[in-house]
Amino acid sequence: MKTVREGSHGKAKLRLVQTDKEFVGLVIEGGKTSFQTRGRDADAVWSTLQAELSRGGVNWFGHAGARSRFLHWFAGGFQSSSYLKDERDYKLKAKARLDATTPVEAAATGSGHGEAVLAAYRATSLRYPVEKTRLQKLLRGADADRFVQAAARFALSDGLGVEAKSALAAMERLLLPHDNAKWTVATYLPFLWRPDTHIFLKPEVTKDFASRVMHPLAQDYAAGLSLPVYASLLDMAGGIRAAFADLQPRDMIDIQSVIWVVGDYRDGREVPQP
Repeated sequence: MKTVREGSHGKAKLRLVQTDKEFVGLVIEGGKTSFQTRGRDADAVWSTLQAELSRGGVNWFGHAGARSRFLHWFAGGFQSSSYLKDERDYKLKAKARLDATTPVEAAATGSGHGEAVLAAYRATSLRYPVEKTRLQKLLRGADADRFVQAAARFALSDGLGVEAKSALAAMERLLLPHDNAKWTVATYLPFLWRPDTHIFLKPEVTKDFASRVMHPLAQDYAAGLSLPVYASLLDMAGGIRAAFADLQPRDMIDIQSVIWVVGDYRDGREVPQP
């Protein structure tokens, strides 16, 4: 037997074990197995474990619970007019402005894009005000071109390989003197330039989502800009895309919106209409 997947939520631990003939799923609480299930399909056994915890009172749990919560707020899914207005259109507007002033290919090797990039950071509410303020000094200083080039190189990469690692490390070196080496800063431009490939990482809500769908990112996350964390995020994004496939998510804007909506929207908010 070998453990092939683990997760946790609160005091409960989930474990998926592979035997010669099947998969065994365990919920462990207080050092003792409180629930056990078996089956030949690993994903089905894992889903059963998540459903068991959901019956225990968790507000939303697993991809099925996340999907239900997303549709609670936006019954029309990604095509909902309220979804487009609240979650997508303003990001597309910021992307269009960035593409017009600083195309990613030009940014990767060019210079003099600091002011345009600063305007892109200011164009949405995805960034905290203090982070925008700290970026002003960087993007109006001697390192502006190097930072923009590193961000563009990361955007043009797949987010997983040697080029991505080098570009991410360069961004971190340039941001550290400004106390701004944050995932929200590093992933923002790649997300706007190439939402087909890259996703915006807002730590707290993303860690919460990972915990609720039992994804390893909940344990993998670290504040430092390391590529394994981003790779884990991309893997979780792939799981969301698969779970929401029938709703036809277009890109990482839709995927990141799932993470944000199911994790941050509060009860008492009027449910948007399709």
